[in-house]
Amino acid sequence: MKIIFIGCVKSSEMFLKKLIEINAEVVGVVTKKESVFNADFVDLGDMCEENHIDCLYVKNINTEEAKDYMRQRKPDLVLCLGWSQILDQEILSIPSKGCIGFHPAQLPYNRGRHPLIWALVLGLRRTASTLFLMDAAADTGNILSQEFVDIAYEDDAQSLYDKVMMCAVGQLEKIISDFETGTVTMRKQAPDEGNTWRKRGKEDGKIDWRMSSRGIYNLVRGLTKPYVGSHFVYHDRDYKVWKVKEVVSGGYENIEPGKVIQVMTKNHFIIKTGENLIEVLDCDDVELKEGEYL
Repeated sequence: MKIIFIGCVKSSEMFLKKLIEINAEVVGVVTKKESVFNADFVDLGDMCEENHIDCLYVKNINTEEAKDYMRQRKPDLVLCLGWSQILDQEILSIPSKGCIGFHPAQLPYNRGRHPLIWALVLGLRRTASTLFLMDAAADTGNILSQEFVDIAYEDDAQSLYDKVMMCAVGQLEKIISDFETGTVTMRKQAPDEGNTWRKRGKEDGKIDWRMSSRGIYNLVRGLTKPYVGSHFVYHDRDYKVWKVKEVVSGGYENIEPGKVIQVMTKNHFIIKTGENLIEVLDCDDVELKEGEYL
């Protein structure tokens, strides 16, 4: 079964590696040479070269160059796994068996942008790994496989990413096998159910010390590596924060949010929040003084 693979991020690399491991017939890969907005961007060219897979670099997936490349290879399946642009109807009609997409959320719930980040920032206790047949809209096609993934309090962006991908590569292997044996099953998404998460911007990653300690903890763990990081502003400069800990301690009820309670090092200090304290464990170096305010 001939497969065209489209992707340009870390999850794409993991999916492609799995396809190579199971000796899937990947007849072409479409990827990017660089990306200014994918924090987890990966150039798949080296993997393609090592495994003798033909590769095309594009900036826009919906160009005639990309479409001709795919048509010439007459794929049974197109796997679009880790690509931010919506495929147009011409591309969707190229493969004989359809185009498969991936969304790390419990479709039809939580369609849209930044699903792992939103799940952590909102403090959800469960998400899912979903592979589906793509249609003209975003994340609305028939579901091929969906498995739930629990989110622990200790999870951050990297650990949740790893959990979801461990699940997803196994799902992909089974889906490929089912297509080969003609045993694919799927279910429609309910059109009147679910929600869509919006795109996040820089302001969404700004720490407001009036937030609760749990809210700040969730924000930091949601945006930590491999993503861009949350930040706070001090003397008109942004400082990235990568790891924090909630501190529940009495005696601070009359202290205003944002006050620097204790400074251990340039990137290790304790701040009063709207509820409880936050201990910053890893951030950009910053010179703070105990008793001042952020």
